[in-house]
Amino acid sequence: MKTSRAGALIALLTSATIGLAACSSDAPEAPAPGGDESAGGGASAPAQVSGTLTGGGASSQEAAMTAWTQGVTSVQPELQVQYNPVGSGSGREGFLAGQYTFAGSDAAMDSEEYTQSQQICGPDGAFHVPAYISPVAVAYNLPSLTEPVNMDADTIARVFTGEITTWNDPAIAEQNEGVELPSTGITVVHRADSSGTTENFTDYLTAAAPEAWTYDVVEDWPADIAAENAQGTSGVVNLVSQTEGAITYADASAIGDLGSVAVQVGEEYVPYSAEAAAAAVEASEKVGGGAPNDMAVELDRTSTEAGTYPIVLVSYHIYCSAYADQETADQVKAFGTYVVSEDGQAASAEAAGSAPLSPALSEEATAAIEAITVQ
Repeated sequence: MKTSRAGALIALLTSATIGLAACSSDAPEAPAPGGDESAGGGASAPAQVSGTLTGGGASSQEAAMTAWTQGVTSVQPELQVQYNPVGSGSGREGFLAGQYTFAGSDAAMDSEEYTQSQQICGPDGAFHVPAYISPVAVAYNLPSLTEPVNMDADTIARVFTGEITTWNDPAIAEQNEGVELPSTGITVVHRADSSGTTENFTDYLTAAAPEAWTYDVVEDWPADIAAENAQGTSGVVNLVSQTEGAITYADASAIGDLGSVAVQVGEEYVPYSAEAAAAAVEASEKVGGGAPNDMAVELDRTSTEAGTYPIVLVSYHIYCSAYADQETADQVKAFGTYVVSEDGQAASAEAAGSAPLSPALSEEATAAIEAITVQ
């Protein structure tokens, strides 16, 4: 799949440079860290910042985050960024508890979390910026197969609930005519930790296969489904890689040589790709009801539009609308702006195979980050 990701990257990175260059030309010069805050701290981050910024959360972002924390030093050599890939739920908890200055999350905050964020981030609370877009692959270990296995949503749901237990089950076979499916037993592997990837996957199952998947949208895998489990994205991928016949759901950038399911969309079966994931996000609507500059989206998991891949993960960076001091606000703005810039998104795509933000999303995200103020 690495070749297809590269092709998608070339197709998606065709617009003029935006992000940092656009904002620096339009915004007034900001005071140095710790300087005059009489204007509310809403000006652009200074040309150079220093210090250490700490975040934590989604493990799906781990490869991209490594690229970002290294890449930001090319424009901010005195800024260090530390990130703990503890999972989306733990990342949001740590952010709301003051442990992290920002969080990475594969799922948006709920209304209760948003209300809680107003206590540490000021009246506007925290907001989401899409930083990392990637398909969630339904990945399996079947060395005898070289092409993706076709499955519709109902079949995927029945596999993960344990109703379908072998790879040559008629429900799978009838969607893969001419393919010699093995009689190998299916071992379901799920995330052991509270996971935004789990939430995105079960959101798809809930919307697209409501009769087969009756557990609703969850971050923690249902306890009454008998299955194997492992911690984090790398954990489930490693376990599946060691278990022939096993299947899991994981950020597509992390599945390596595992096979993957082509998901039915309308009348066709669509394999995952960065381009198909980006197309799904472009068609999404804002959730609303949060901070004025919030960019959380509601994904359409049942779209029949050709070329879209419905099991897509939009992983956010969650920032405060207002921080306690100018130095922290400047650090956040410098890092956040780099992440959503063309250079930052290209670094992520190269390191993790993610889908770069579109020019429109990048520009909107840059403006949202620039709106950060000081309490």
